[in-house]
Amino acid sequence: MQTAAAPVVLDTNIALDLLVFADLAVQPLDQALKAGRLQWLATEATREEWRRVLDYPQILRRAPAGSPQRTAAFDAFDAMTRLVPTAAKAPFTCKDADDQKFIDLAVAHRAALVSKDAAVLCMARRLSRLGVCVCRQWNPDLLPEPSPVA
Repeated sequence: MQTAAAPVVLDTNIALDLLVFADLAVQPLDQALKAGRLQWLATEATREEWRRVLDYPQILRRAPAGSPQRTAAFDAFDAMTRLVPTAAKAPFTCKDADDQKFIDLAVAHRAALVSKDAAVLCMARRLSRLGVCVCRQWNPDLLPEPSPVA
């Protein structure tokens, strides 16, 4: 019997670590995504933020416009994410309005939310009451057992 991939939402900084910087700290997350144990959820808004952040000067130095690295970052985001409809506003509001879309998405899908953002991390206890595991670094021990798929 196969198991369903656990839903996960990655904020943009984690996505950068994964797809641009190849940070070793996200290697277990990368392996879980590639093995199909996790399903990275995204919306048009999170995808648009990804495109916008790739235009930041510090990112352009690493992945210049028109470069293979930049094209690979765009393609990898699209290949690794499942685009879902925009989620309704969650019962809790983040201090940083830019992060609200990630919280809404995680709550709507009862997904783990991986973020290094202090405004998100400080909401971990409240979001846990809604079935969302907020963590700075993906840890398979924090997630519930995957559901069997028939």
